[in-house]
Amino acid sequence: MAKTTTAVRGAIALLGISALALTACTGPSGGGAGQSGPAGGGPITVGTTDKVTFLDPAGSYDNGSFMVMNQIYPFVLNSKPGSADPQPDLATSASFTAPTEYTVKLKSGLKWANGDALDSADVKFSFDRQLKINDPNGPASLLDNLASVDAPDATTVVFHLKQGNDQTFPQVLTSPAGPIVDHKVFPADKVMTDDEIISKKAFAGPYTISTYQKNQLVSFKANSDYQGLLGKPATDTVNLKYYADSSNLKLDVQQGNIDVAWRSLTATDVDSLAKDSKVKVLKGPGGEIRYIVFNFDTMPYGAKTPNADPAKALAVRQAMANLVDRDAIAQQVYKGTYTPLYSYVADGFPGATKSLKSMYGDGSGKPSVDKAKKALSDAGIQTPLNINLQYNPDHYGKSSGDEYAMVKQQLESSGLFKVNLQSTEWVTYSKDRTKDVYPMYQLGWFPDFSDPDNYLTPFFTKNNFLKNHYDNSAVQDLIAKEATNPDKSAREKQIADVQDAVAKDLSTLPLLQGAQIAVAGASVKGVETTLDPSFKFRLGVISK
Repeated sequence: MAKTTTAVRGAIALLGISALALTACTGPSGGGAGQSGPAGGGPITVGTTDKVTFLDPAGSYDNGSFMVMNQIYPFVLNSKPGSADPQPDLATSASFTAPTEYTVKLKSGLKWANGDALDSADVKFSFDRQLKINDPNGPASLLDNLASVDAPDATTVVFHLKQGNDQTFPQVLTSPAGPIVDHKVFPADKVMTDDEIISKKAFAGPYTISTYQKNQLVSFKANSDYQGLLGKPATDTVNLKYYADSSNLKLDVQQGNIDVAWRSLTATDVDSLAKDSKVKVLKGPGGEIRYIVFNFDTMPYGAKTPNADPAKALAVRQAMANLVDRDAIAQQVYKGTYTPLYSYVADGFPGATKSLKSMYGDGSGKPSVDKAKKALSDAGIQTPLNINLQYNPDHYGKSSGDEYAMVKQQLESSGLFKVNLQSTEWVTYSKDRTKDVYPMYQLGWFPDFSDPDNYLTPFFTKNNFLKNHYDNSAVQDLIAKEATNPDKSAREKQIADVQDAVAKDLSTLPLLQGAQIAVAGASVKGVETTLDPSFKFRLGVISK
């Protein structure tokens, strides 16, 4: 079976939820998931600039794809809007029956929208398939602690884990690795195309898809056969409209052409819309982070470059860390909708530190040209050094261009770097970044679940999803320890130690942390309910 990472997940699920309390949640209003009676209020239209990579859960690990998956696929465990607490979805019960055995009992009589029976064979197939395909752009790295899956009968599934008492495993079952697929439809060894999935009606979530024009328009229809945790959708028909330009997204929600704008408006647009009485700006807990990835093989002096030198490569990363001014980017580009991030675990989670603040720059968060110059000089690097830096203009919002123009300006104004800044659309970008095409590049992260380990295991274990060739066995050992430590205070110390160790290596360079923001028409209800610590956007709670 494919092995994706060497560290294991673990410890106490939902450790960070209290620190991530909603900033603008007033609770359910109007129709919501789980209500009885007919859906009402007419169709809802949601706009987004996000893109779908694949509808196949094995082929994508991005916010745009997962948002659609959350509506159409079932999960063994899920969480209700307003919460991040895993509860049975397909299951009737789920618990540890031995330290390395997590046993799930499924509801009986479930079926897919195409009429196929939905039972334990589908659950086993879905997780076996994730590990077998192990797509470089898929979420298989989340299953690093999964050894095997048994389905002894139609309603029983036993997950066998490599390390015992993995208390975040229930959260993993709600994550992008968790959607269940129809074993009679999906191939076991390759990613299925979107059109094939649509044609086979391989849906069993709260919604099915009635119309699909990829990255243009998706029409969802309430699934009358859904028997899961989320209940009956508040609105029978929801349309998801895709935008190439966030300015058009802003204009349409302002003029009432769409009901909700969800990812991503510019900070200027959000500021303007907050003053408009026809709409309401809603905020949820901020787990999103933005950062620069360093490819340890192809960056200057990387392991597979003609002049490979690990000490010089580290000096380049250190110099960049000494020069970035996060606060300037946060204020000038994002008008405070993002805040500076000085470590690897987002602020608000237990164990989060500010390792980079004290290690780099002037020690207080501001840049230091002198320290950057010394790092390069001590390593014998002639300046200015030419570097290639890639960013994405559509997936992380229109302001990415301004963000990376400022990074370029900050690096070049020191006289130490000449930056070749380039951009690529997401569909190509998401593939190229795993093929060593970009020596340094932009990424963002939307947490899979509310635990600090979700900022460590996916990034810094040997075969991490970044595919940036970072390999530090000491860091991997630290992650393995924190991931299985049931002692809260001891675990927080270990999480801090991981961040300190990675800050010395600079596998990535964290820049910013942001909140969840949606804009809705004044008469639209329920959006605030889904801006929760699960970081899942639920169409089923929205009504008008």
